[in-house]
Amino acid sequence: MSIKISSSLPTDREVVLGILNDSVEALNKLYVSYFPMVLQFILNNNGDEDDAKDVYQETIIVLYNKIKSGSFELSSKLKTYIYSVSRRIWLKKLAQHSKKTSNIADFEDVLIVEEDMEQHEQKDMQFDKMKEALESLGEPCKTIIEDFYINNQSMQDICEKFGYTNADNAKTQKYKCLQRLKKLFFQL
Repeated sequence: MSIKISSSLPTDREVVLGILNDSVEALNKLYVSYFPMVLQFILNNNGDEDDAKDVYQETIIVLYNKIKSGSFELSSKLKTYIYSVSRRIWLKKLAQHSKKTSNIADFEDVLIVEEDMEQHEQKDMQFDKMKEALESLGEPCKTIIEDFYINNQSMQDICEKFGYTNADNAKTQKYKCLQRLKKLFFQL
């Protein structure tokens, strides 16, 4: 049985089913999808790219073995799980290194700098909530917001695209759309 994986980030279900069905494509997507997040964490916490590759490899092995053993229960997003396992592995390596070098100050710096897991999950939830609000916004507001904030189009370009008489009218419409988006976001 082969699992179809979309070209963007695979869903958590696609990854789990892909691993259960020995899908090389699912593993490849998993490696590519979340490595930048782990790399950034390691770089921000006294590591380098090689450290990040090692930690990520170990993380994927932990995930793979858990899924294959049937003991894997996802109580958060897969991204959060991968971040948490990678973080735990890296902090353990730093602690071992710290014992070898007796340089506790470096380890304490890492603990101060590291991103709090709860904040990471909160940001994920807010991004999902904003995406949901944007999806329910409707047209033309959804496209205006995306064109301006995501695609970096100018108000003049948006004006021409939607046939507004001038850029000021487009800007007024964008403001109204933002107000509607804000209202939807806080209702969710």
